Amino acid sequence: MRQPTRWEQIGQQNPDRSQWYVERFRTMAAQGADLAGEARMIDAMVPRGARVLDAGCGPGRVGGELARRGHTVVGVDVDPVLVEAARADHPDGTWLVGDLAELDLPAAGVAEPFDVAVMAGNVLTFLAPGTEAEVLRRIRAHLVPGGRLVVGFGAGRGYPFNTLALDAREAGLQVQHRFGTWDLRPFEPDSDFLVAVLA
Repeated sequence: MRQPTRWEQIGQQNPDRSQWYVERFRTMAAQGADLAGEARMIDAMVPRGARVLDAGCGPGRVGGELARRGHTVVGVDVDPVLVEAARADHPDGTWLVGDLAELDLPAAGVAEPFDVAVMAGNVLTFLAPGTEAEVLRRIRAHLVPGGRLVVGFGAGRGYPFNTLALDAREAGLQVQHRFGTWDLRPFEPDSDFLVAVLA
């Protein structure tokens, strides 16, 4: 039996959370907020027309921007409300409902591997507890040889920064770079956010 993610557990306690999340980012976009910071970093890492896996895509904010920049984007999220919003707001991407701990895109007809994968928006901290290494392993299996995974998450969310390197190693990945922000500021001992590039 599949273990519910932390995101799903929160949704069970607050059924309106997903729609609130969608509207929050739609409002920010309408007000002209810069919501493309993560996408700019990913865009700089790959050639034009790259294949990008948006793992934990939410309403498509990051993947949608990457699709607008000419990349082929497939996004996966466990929350059908968020995926529906991604399909509505970012029709250039392919958006699928699924648990990252069971990620098997070839079974869904998406056979070609990805040049890069991104897990933005604290996705790693919303997984089902104890599935983090398995999720990283499954994402790695969907990358081309030499492909990279970029994860970003904040401190104090139940998943310590130093645990990432351990789970990455278990998944057959290693941390190549660590930054304190998506605009590549250095990661410091007192940083409250981590952006890590895994390969």
